[in-house]
Amino acid sequence: MLLIACAVAFTCSFLAKHLASDPKSFCDSDSDFIDSDLDSCEPCPVNGECHQGKLQCNHGYRKQGTLCIEDGAINESTKKLVRHFERIVCEAYALTECYGTGTIWVPENGVWKDLRIGGFMDNFDESAFDFVKAKAVEAVAELLEMRTNANGINELKCPEQLMESYKPLTCRVQQWLLQHIVIVSSSCAMLVTCAMLLRIIQRKRHFSSRVEELYDQVCDFLEENAVTSNSADSNCEPWVIASRLRDHLLLPRERRDPLLWTKVEELIQEDSRIDRYPKIIKGEQKVVWEWQVEGSLSLSKLKKRRETQKKVRQISDSKTILQDNYNIRIAEASS
Repeated sequence: MLLIACAVAFTCSFLAKHLASDPKSFCDSDSDFIDSDLDSCEPCPVNGECHQGKLQCNHGYRKQGTLCIEDGAINESTKKLVRHFERIVCEAYALTECYGTGTIWVPENGVWKDLRIGGFMDNFDESAFDFVKAKAVEAVAELLEMRTNANGINELKCPEQLMESYKPLTCRVQQWLLQHIVIVSSSCAMLVTCAMLLRIIQRKRHFSSRVEELYDQVCDFLEENAVTSNSADSNCEPWVIASRLRDHLLLPRERRDPLLWTKVEELIQEDSRIDRYPKIIKGEQKVVWEWQVEGSLSLSKLKKRRETQKKVRQISDSKTILQDNYNIRIAEASS
């Protein structure tokens, strides 16, 4: 009980002493003081003015305890102001470089006038505006180039590297193409040439395959017609008019290309199995084709027969392999 009573008495005495004592006032900014005066007053902090023991922080700073710290709202407004200057000056330079419609050197007074009209500084009083303006001018002087023209007006210019970031995308692409016009032109010419060559090669391959296809169809048709005409109950002729066969096999769009059928005729002329001779039909002379080999097979039928025989051999081989495996397993199981 005695210890508790002593602790309570000591705490009450300590609190009464500190609460009863008056806080130290600030030393005046314009007065000289020595070390002995520090016991009676606090030294005036940086960025502050002290008079009659009271602290008044400078513009852009606010009081926090015994210190003057930077005001966040003022600092943010200064940054916005500098970004506004940068955007206006750099966009004007970029428009000049791209389209020739802007200006390289922008009057500083014009930018301030736009800020006043836009109500950018309406939230600040005159003293706060002057402070923000002074800080912004210092930051702008470090960021942008500045000069004074013959009329005594300060003008601002955006640095080259910073201006490049404000160019529109279409402008950057256009300037890049102009700078690399030789490479771009050569590349485009090579691409077009390669595309044309590829198209020509594809057309030639398709043309050759189509000629061979038509040739096979002609041989099949002539051979079947010859077999049919040799049958006892058939009244058809063993020959076929070449022009009618041409119109029967060719597509309408292929008839416009005479070279296609000319190539087919060249293959027919080299084929010893087919005879070509003129014949008078209904008073007009026509060229007819006739199959002369009895019991033979055309190239397309030979290919089909070979493919069929190959498939049959593969099936039989697979069956043989399966039977051998089955016999081996039966032998192993029995042993």
